[in-house]
Amino acid sequence: MPTPPPRRSQDLMHLLTRAERLAARRLQASLDEHGCSLDAWRVLSLLSDGEGHPMAAVAEAAFLPPPTLTKLVDQLVDQNLVYRRVDPLDRRRILAHLTPRGEDHWRRVDREVRAQWPVLSDGDDELLRGLLHRLADTLDGAAAETSV
Repeated sequence: MPTPPPRRSQDLMHLLTRAERLAARRLQASLDEHGCSLDAWRVLSLLSDGEGHPMAAVAEAAFLPPPTLTKLVDQLVDQNLVYRRVDPLDRRRILAHLTPRGEDHWRRVDREVRAQWPVLSDGDDELLRGLLHRLADTLDGAAAETSV
């Protein structure tokens, strides 16, 4: 049996890109039924913990530049899904929260997404989650080292 060639980084990059795009496509199909974009879902997901989050943290978690996030949050506010309040500990910051209607909307959307999401078997979900965390942490560390 011939030895397989060593894995090249571009093969891993291709697999990660393919998996991300397929996952986003599947996720968007579920979200479309609720009139929710992938970016809005990311924002609602973060805010679903019941804590208020600074807009900068929301932008980072949603992978959006701040001006784009502001427009999206404006839309979510118009839909009565999100509201903003001044941070009582730091009056310079604005915290975003889910409204009660936003919480209901989030629960419905999350239930649909989870019902449509394929589950890997035999602990592969946890294995994949752990490997992706390690990869993200490694890349984060490498980025921090190059910026010093």
